[in-house]
Amino acid sequence: MSVHRTKYAAVVCGGGPAGITVLGNLLERKVGPVLWVDDLFEAGRVNKAYREVPSNTKVKLFVDFAEAVSPFQKILKETPSPHAVDYLRGLPQDTGCDLGYAADMCLLLTEGLKKAPGVEARQGRVTDAVLSETNDWVVNVKLSSGETSKAISSRVILCTGSSPTNQQLPVSISDLSPLELDHALSPTLLAKSLPKESTTVAVIGASHSAVLVLINLYNLASTTHPDLKIKWFTRHPLRYAEFMEGWIKRDNTGLKGAAAAWAKENLEPAKFGSSPVSRFIQKIAYEKENETRTYEQELAGCNRYVQAIGYTRDPLPGLKDAAGSDITYNYQPDTGSFKNVDGKQIPGLFGAGIAWPERVTDPEGSVEWAVGFWKFMRYAKRVVPDWN
Repeated sequence: MSVHRTKYAAVVCGGGPAGITVLGNLLERKVGPVLWVDDLFEAGRVNKAYREVPSNTKVKLFVDFAEAVSPFQKILKETPSPHAVDYLRGLPQDTGCDLGYAADMCLLLTEGLKKAPGVEARQGRVTDAVLSETNDWVVNVKLSSGETSKAISSRVILCTGSSPTNQQLPVSISDLSPLELDHALSPTLLAKSLPKESTTVAVIGASHSAVLVLINLYNLASTTHPDLKIKWFTRHPLRYAEFMEGWIKRDNTGLKGAAAAWAKENLEPAKFGSSPVSRFIQKIAYEKENETRTYEQELAGCNRYVQAIGYTRDPLPGLKDAAGSDITYNYQPDTGSFKNVDGKQIPGLFGAGIAWPERVTDPEGSVEWAVGFWKFMRYAKRVVPDWN
């Protein structure tokens, strides 16, 4: 075990968009030194899995993200042009883009942040953290080399990310195997995953991801995979983001961008029957109380299934108190902090990103979770100054 006795002002766990956001905001406020820990430092899932996914965020907001704090601005200034943000600036600003552009921006910022004064980047994973009697965190990091290192910090910030949710199906069907959502969202991987002989894929969900999967499957069925059929299982009508006066209704839950346009043109009841997608997609609408019976009837004959039903937090570091007992924590989505079972704030523990998003209430009183690059940045700018 290699022991680092330097006391850090913060340990940031995770190198995806949220980790990048938090680190930039800490440096903006002269918080340091900061230990930054990630398995790969390759911009998280957005780069690993979603480069081909069309964004539901306007390009301008990615550019705004890249220019939002002075440490980012310094990185852009010192990076030879043309670089990833220059390419974003060259795109139409009021439409979306493939997330590969945003991933390249994250990779650029990552390389700059790793070299920034006051940052130590340690490749590995935070396995556990113990809150000492002096309210410092003793943090253990399992390095990529297999060794374990230790750090002491007054703050631990969880930017640990989320992965697609996979639930147990209510029925068991022989010869039915799962198709990973990440693969289904990538046209390239999807084409490799599916055979060209007769195949029926069940798509479960009506989310933004579900529509993108339907688009990818339809594109294959109408070109290189003519024997591909799709059954689309949905419990409710499609929901769209609506641009109101000064705000967006269903900003975080409704369809936007390319997915919304395609769905309105092809999947809405008034359009579906006459749309070419109906040659390949069969819509299975059902109620929750009829779920098991519907699945028993309709999953028979399917070869693969993909669930597009949301995201679940990735595994977290073990958190213990000075006595060695597990810390039970409740996230506070208005401040990014955590409280214990007694309602007292846990010193120096914070979260951000898709695993720990901001809770927002729209003018009509609807509550949503704010997920997206610019939303992470806007939230961090508001709450990080109070992470003392």
